[in-house]
Amino acid sequence: MTFPTSLPVPRTLDPKDAPSLRWGILATGWIAERFVDSLRKHTSQQVVAVGSRSKDKAATFASQWGIAAAYGSYEELVADPDVDVVYVATPHSEHHANALLAIAAGKHVLVEKAFTRNAAEAREVIDAARAAGVFLQEAMWTRYLPRIDVVRQLLEDGVLGDLASVVADHGQYMPHNPEGRMYNPALAGGALLDLGVYPVSFSSFVLGKPSAITVVGTLTDTGVDGHIAGVLQAPSGAQALIDTTLLAKTPTIASISGSDARIELSGDFYNQGPVVLISRDGDRLTWDVNPIPGHEGLCYQGVDVARRISEGALESALLPLSETLSIMETMDEIRRQVGVVYPGE
Repeated sequence: MTFPTSLPVPRTLDPKDAPSLRWGILATGWIAERFVDSLRKHTSQQVVAVGSRSKDKAATFASQWGIAAAYGSYEELVADPDVDVVYVATPHSEHHANALLAIAAGKHVLVEKAFTRNAAEAREVIDAARAAGVFLQEAMWTRYLPRIDVVRQLLEDGVLGDLASVVADHGQYMPHNPEGRMYNPALAGGALLDLGVYPVSFSSFVLGKPSAITVVGTLTDTGVDGHIAGVLQAPSGAQALIDTTLLAKTPTIASISGSDARIELSGDFYNQGPVVLISRDGDRLTWDVNPIPGHEGLCYQGVDVARRISEGALESALLPLSETLSIMETMDEIRRQVGVVYPGE
């Protein structure tokens, strides 16, 4: 294929143009703060309620972010008739129960990644949402960014030729704390579900569900995965090399290589940043238009939810529920090979 003269323009919806929904925030941690901040700054979405297991924490969060209603239980939050959609921002271990709670209350739901602890839990949540006729989506925010839509269009147009290789890593240094979320098996800790889900999801985005998985890993003294590296092979024969660790800050970059060209995404690849297209002969094009900085880009997933719900959809075409389930199945197999089992599984 002839090397293009320019890169595609993202088809991403302007966050301010999305229909406005009334959001309830379930949990008050760091990611909940970032999500609310992004909605406040860049969208017309309304955050009308927050729920925590602690009334004081909910009240503090509500005061900080100008939210009208604060509840000391998740049950009260999902029962609020003014809430259209619930954002589940608890640890991975709680996503299954929290999502089912919101679905049972008839709410649309956006669930933080990793979607659940395992595929069995994911399947139950998906089945419940479909039975209830409510919208459900995984908050893998990378999928909804303008940067990734540029990549999506290049893949759709076949610019890379025959795909051969995907490389993606995500490592962060997490100080050892046996009771903390990242090291605690009871909270579904470890590198894979929190960090490695990004390379796994990126591989799925490009190559689909792997037909073969081979990984090695190192466990921490608490029994969660500290480091995992491996190969995910697609039915086509293309391979994804993935790496994740909570023991060091890695480059956190990604690339997609084909017979005609490659795409490079500098770190952190899952965040906003440039897209570089390089031909087999070394010709180079760069896209780098990111008016919304860093984690404020979480707003894109929020407005995708609002748009889909307003259209009557029950899932997003950018990350269908079938793919979310497939990603959980892939991570189940990775954990099986490494030997990570969470309490109660």
